[in-house]
Amino acid sequence: MPKPIRVLPDHLVNQIAAGEVVERPASVLKELIENSLDAGCRRIEIDVEQGGVKRLRVRDDGCGIPRDELPLALSRHATSKLAQLRDLDAVASLGFRGEALPSIASVSRLTLTSRARRAHDPGACEASTSGWEVSVGIDGELQGPRPAPHPEGSSVDVCDLFFNTPARRKFLRTERTELDHIEQVFRRIALARPDVGMSLKHNGRVLQSLPSAENDPAGAAARLDRLLGKGFAEKALTVDEAAVDLRLHGWVMRPAFSRSQADQQFFYVNGRAVRDKLLTHAIRQAFSDVLHHGRHPAYVLFLELPPRLVDVNVHPAKHEVRFRESRQVHDFIFSALHRRLSRGALAAEQGELDQPGVASSLSLPSDEDGGTEPPTRGAGARFSGSLGVGENRRAYQASLSFQQPASGGAAPGAMPPAPPADLEQGAAMGYALAQLNGVYLLAQAPDGLILVDIHAAHERIGYERLKAAWSRGQVVPQPLLVPMTVQVSPREAELIDGHAESLGRLGLRLDRIDTGSLVVREVPAILKEADFDRLVRDLLSDLAEYGRSERLEEAINGVLATMACHGAVRANRRLTLEEMNALLRDMERTERIDQCNHGRPTWIKLTHEELDRMFSRGR
Repeated sequence: MPKPIRVLPDHLVNQIAAGEVVERPASVLKELIENSLDAGCRRIEIDVEQGGVKRLRVRDDGCGIPRDELPLALSRHATSKLAQLRDLDAVASLGFRGEALPSIASVSRLTLTSRARRAHDPGACEASTSGWEVSVGIDGELQGPRPAPHPEGSSVDVCDLFFNTPARRKFLRTERTELDHIEQVFRRIALARPDVGMSLKHNGRVLQSLPSAENDPAGAAARLDRLLGKGFAEKALTVDEAAVDLRLHGWVMRPAFSRSQADQQFFYVNGRAVRDKLLTHAIRQAFSDVLHHGRHPAYVLFLELPPRLVDVNVHPAKHEVRFRESRQVHDFIFSALHRRLSRGALAAEQGELDQPGVASSLSLPSDEDGGTEPPTRGAGARFSGSLGVGENRRAYQASLSFQQPASGGAAPGAMPPAPPADLEQGAAMGYALAQLNGVYLLAQAPDGLILVDIHAAHERIGYERLKAAWSRGQVVPQPLLVPMTVQVSPREAELIDGHAESLGRLGLRLDRIDTGSLVVREVPAILKEADFDRLVRDLLSDLAEYGRSERLEEAINGVLATMACHGAVRANRRLTLEEMNALLRDMERTERIDQCNHGRPTWIKLTHEELDRMFSRGR
């Protein structure tokens, strides 16, 4: 006999909903803080006991809740953030479903106390002269409202989480682990809202106390250092790019300071912290040419776009979003970060302050730009025409060859000559003083001392020149003596029809022979030794998932990077001051010069202030 269909009681419905949004104390904290931010607060105080299991209280100074609306706040699907269906197409608030508070109340002992903000504040809620309180009893029944002293704003006190669902309580971890998750939520939200002061206490001990940093760049940088480690702001590149209705701003850590884990990656869409494969792929592609394998970028980035262009109602905990124009968003983020990483840390040194710009697909400078071309002095050779592998290598080595000094370099102990006048003015990398240990170049800059890893810097310069030469010349395809068949899924095979032309420009010719088979007829000459079966499969996988792929470019760049490494200046080679200054000038003109092809830093600077501190001067 089938069981009869019944309408579930409200309390059980709320507990089922709690299973979607209340995983642990940290998820409770996320929902409560988001409610406080939606209420327009400027200060949030968080008190936690026993990892949030015993008690978790969030107090804010937001607009508060009028007495008559307090019971509604604990009712399912009751919210002030949506009124009609069309509002769901352009959600501008962090919360909007009206599920969080009743769900939390169904698995804890919850008390809500609030006092509405006085009406003299423009845009404020209804005035109130005293606070009011409601709570949920053990049986799920609402108690109150009753008078309770409280300043303007609201407090939500959550005690004994999962006391009535022991099976779920068993899945909670140790106090330390649950506190770690709480601190992660705190960090994620505090990074997004420097305009809101926030504090966090655990068992009576203050863990974080962050003042508001609204319209205060120095305060925002201090918050970055407090939450992500001292020096984050100093080592980060600021990003601010805009195009059409999209804006990307925030900070990316310089590639030379990448991390072994993806533990400092924070991305926000209209202020909401999200985890999205499309966004992660775009960022990873932007960093692909400046990070060593196995390393991870660190960033705090904010994407702003009209709410109608993003759907936030696709995940119970609102961690994921869906973009109406996903390809446009992907390409915008990729090009914006690619552009900023190309400029590197020297952008500020050369006077290119981090002002908002228009992101576009990056193109390397032409001959007239002088950006990645070899200088006209000495043995510098121009790349021209369609270059094969051998021609690339010969032209590249000629362009990088230093002239051997007739005297064997500067005599030991000799004082370097005074810097030329043109180097004293506007030379971001300064002028050469000496070569140290055959490996490092020492240069004096207007604001300190610069140390350059000669091989690493020369390697990046050569690599960028090779890429520029490759992009200007026609890619040389090489027909396969025996065409190679690759078996793929029918969906992947169909992708070739729309991308055959673009792949052909990169020297890869693929033909579709049936619903699930492709044949490789031509490959880029520089990649003739590559595993094309694997490369084609990975390329099609990218096209299917993200609509684009850079795997061919990455494979070509890998070969060019190896060539650049073998052609770069080796250690213990003596350079003249003229050659060292020429290297510094080349560095100022080279994109992505901050790190070598393997992700290591090419140069560092010790400012006058840092040198003074080392020698206790100025005290």
